[in-house]
Amino acid sequence: MSKKMMVTNEFQREWVERLEAQTEAFKEHRAENDRNSSFPKRNVAQLVEMGYTRLPMEKALGENDMTMRDFVSFQETIGAMDSATALSIGWHQGISGEIFDKKLWNDEMTQFLADEIRGGALINRALSEAATGSPTRGGKPGTVAVRTENGWKIDGRKSFTTMSPVVTYFLVSAWIEENQQIGTFLVPKAAEGVTVIETWDMLGMRASESHDLLLENVEVSDAYYVERDPKSRNDALNPWSLHIPACYLGIAQAARDEALRFAVTYQPNSINTPICELPNVQQHIGQMDIELMQMRHLLYGVADILDDDARKENVTTEMAVAKYTVTNGALSVVDRAMRLVGARSLQMSNPLQQMYRDVRAGLHNPPMDDMTIANTAKAAIVEMKNILG
Repeated sequence: MSKKMMVTNEFQREWVERLEAQTEAFKEHRAENDRNSSFPKRNVAQLVEMGYTRLPMEKALGENDMTMRDFVSFQETIGAMDSATALSIGWHQGISGEIFDKKLWNDEMTQFLADEIRGGALINRALSEAATGSPTRGGKPGTVAVRTENGWKIDGRKSFTTMSPVVTYFLVSAWIEENQQIGTFLVPKAAEGVTVIETWDMLGMRASESHDLLLENVEVSDAYYVERDPKSRNDALNPWSLHIPACYLGIAQAARDEALRFAVTYQPNSINTPICELPNVQQHIGQMDIELMQMRHLLYGVADILDDDARKENVTTEMAVAKYTVTNGALSVVDRAMRLVGARSLQMSNPLQQMYRDVRAGLHNPPMDDMTIANTAKAAIVEMKNILG
């Protein structure tokens, strides 16, 4: 089933068309940004100008009718156009949606954030640290917050702060000794003591500029201590995390399209037809499309469940399984696309080599594969024990 067949309402159709109208503009500097490890600022600025970055907030506030299916479709569309743009803006979309949906902040700060986002502000969490690795593993952050007379002083260093060149506010996790727990602070990028250290030099998602964030004696008021109970996030589903697999599904679709275009147009002088008529090439095409159908049905199916208040109460591992299935499936599709195209796919001028590098980043976005497999097994065991009484 093609992506277009997943469009089910006018709101979704309108936004997909608006996004697709930016295809050439978004692709224009893709290779250059990847080569120079430079952030796609023009793309993100265009999304802000279009009002895209307001959609999750507006949904939570009852100002639009966007569904999770719509959201997945939008992120997949951007992922096919430019992977770094999709993953980067996806964090803002997912985080802002979570904050407003779960009502994580008090009314005053929630209104403050709404006004800032309407004014074009971008937000991302700064959670990872070199010493603790992924925060989903449960490590205590080395970043610390100490109470002061006027609020809090924060010191620490974060890694993997995606979209750092354009983020307006970082949501920084820090250990609070007096509470013996982790708190989250809203830290303006413009605050004194905040420095982006340009460390990002990775094989994949090079243009995301996910640099380190250094905080030295950064002072914020008590109002900016926005998330005081870690359980407020951890004990509830965050459907907005589906932006991750949606991005990689978009990359896989783009790789398939690139390979199919090559197969239909390339005709070596050794045969009388384009290579798309060869049985072995058709095997690759067919298998890519089958895998894309499987991934798309699962991801959109989970999104549909999350749009249904009655059914989403029973969701346990489905979101994680969707991420696991799509990211690994996307790797397979890109690999097949490159096998079809052959050695040309390794040329630096060929977009497939960037897709191959970027799609691997999905393995390292949360949740990790081993945790998904283990948690799925545990859920199955608990279910069977309940059945057996």
